[in-house]
Amino acid sequence: MSTSTTSAQAWPATAVLDGAYKKASWHLIPFIFVCYLFNYLDRVNVGFAKLEMLDALKLSNTVYGLGAGIFFIGYVLSGVPSNLILHKIGARRWISVMMIAWGALSACTMFVNSPTSFYVVRFFTGVAEAGFFPGMVLYFTHWFPTQKRGQVMALFMSAIPISGLIGGPLSGWMLSHFSVGQGGLAGWQWLFLLQGVPTVLLGAGVFFYLNDGIASAKWLSAEEKSAMQAALAADEQERTAVSNVGQSFGAVLKNSSVWTLGAIYFCIQMGVYAINFWLPSIIKSLGFDNAQTVGWLSAIPYLAAAVFMVWAGRSADKHRERRFHVNLPMVMGLIGLLLAANFSSNPLIVMIGLSMATMGALTALALFWSLPAAFLGSAAAAGGLALINSLGQIAGFVSPFLVGWIKDATKSTDVALYILSSVLLVGAILVLRIPAKLVNR
Repeated sequence: MSTSTTSAQAWPATAVLDGAYKKASWHLIPFIFVCYLFNYLDRVNVGFAKLEMLDALKLSNTVYGLGAGIFFIGYVLSGVPSNLILHKIGARRWISVMMIAWGALSACTMFVNSPTSFYVVRFFTGVAEAGFFPGMVLYFTHWFPTQKRGQVMALFMSAIPISGLIGGPLSGWMLSHFSVGQGGLAGWQWLFLLQGVPTVLLGAGVFFYLNDGIASAKWLSAEEKSAMQAALAADEQERTAVSNVGQSFGAVLKNSSVWTLGAIYFCIQMGVYAINFWLPSIIKSLGFDNAQTVGWLSAIPYLAAAVFMVWAGRSADKHRERRFHVNLPMVMGLIGLLLAANFSSNPLIVMIGLSMATMGALTALALFWSLPAAFLGSAAAAGGLALINSLGQIAGFVSPFLVGWIKDATKSTDVALYILSSVLLVGAILVLRIPAKLVNR
C-alpha cells in the first residue's frame, strides 16, 4: 500500500477534522482556561497578601517563603496518585472534587493566625490541587494530537499571565478597598475569601460541563467523533514508533529522558515561582508603596507574557519545532533576571528586566509540555506527566524559600536573581540534550 493511501486512511478528511477541532477548542479551552486562571490565582495570591499579612501576623520573610513553598511539598507528594485516580475515574469527577477542595482551603487561609496554621493550610491546599495541572495536560491528549498541542497548551497556560494581569490590579484593589476592615476582616483576609469562593463554584460547574472524552461529547457529530478518534489513533502510532519509554509506570521511572524533562521543568519553575511570589515585593522595593500602584505595575510583565506565549505556541506548531521554542525563552528569562539584578536602582530597567523574565519563563513553561506529550504513549502519560510535574514543582518550595532567606540575610533580592538566572541557564542547556526526533512533530 502506498504512503499516500496510508496517510489518507490514517488522517480523516481535513474539513471535517478542522471543524471538529474548532468545536472542541471553543467548547473546552475557554472554560478550562477560567478554571486554571483561578487555580493559579489561588496558588500565588499569597504574594499580594504578603504585603499586609506579614506585618499583621508578625511573620518574617523566611517564614513567608517557607509557607509559600510548603504548599509544594503537599503538591509533590500527591501529584502522581492524584493523576492516576483521574485516569481511573475520569477527569470530570476528579477535577470537580479537587477544585471544590482547594478553593475551600484557599479561602480558609483567611483564618491563619500563626506560622504553624499558615504552614498547615498551605500544605493541604497543595495536596488538594496536586492533580489539576497534570490532569489537564493528560486531558488534552485525549482530544488533540501532538501537532495541535503547542497552540492548545499556550492558550490554556496563558491563564498564568492573565491571572497576573487581572490578579495584580484586582488584589491591589481588594487590599486598598478593604483596608478599613469591613466586616471585621482585614484586606488580606478578604483577598483570600473573594478569590477562593469562585473556585468552589467553578468546581461544581466542571461536573456538569466537561466530558471525559470524545465519545461522550454530545456536541460533536458522529462523523466528527470518528475523525478525531482516528487522528488520535494515528498520533498514538507515531508516538509509539519514536518513543523509548515503556507503557508501564515502572518503565517511566527507569527512563532517563523522563528524569531529564523533570530537571528541565524544575529549572523553569524556579524562575516562574520567584516571579509569581516576589514580583509585588520587588516592585514595592522600587519605591511604590500604594498597593493599587503595585498591582497595576505587576500587570505589565504578565500582559507582555500573555501575548508572547500565544505567538510562540503558534510558531512551534507551524514549524513543528519544540526544543528551541523552549530553550530560547529560557535564555530570554535569565537575561531578564540579570537585568533586574544589575540595575536594581533603576525602576525602568528593572521593569523591562522583569517583563523579559516573565515573558521568557512563562512561555518556556507553556511550551515545555509539548516535549513529554510528544513521545509518552497514552498508557505511560498519566504517571509520566504527573512525575515530571511533581519533580518540577519541587521548585515551588525551593524558590520562594530561597528568595525569602536571601532577602532576610542581605536585605535585597539581587543575589537570589543571580542564582535563579544560573538555574535557568542549566535548564536551557538540558533542553538541547533531548533528541529532536522524539519531540519535533
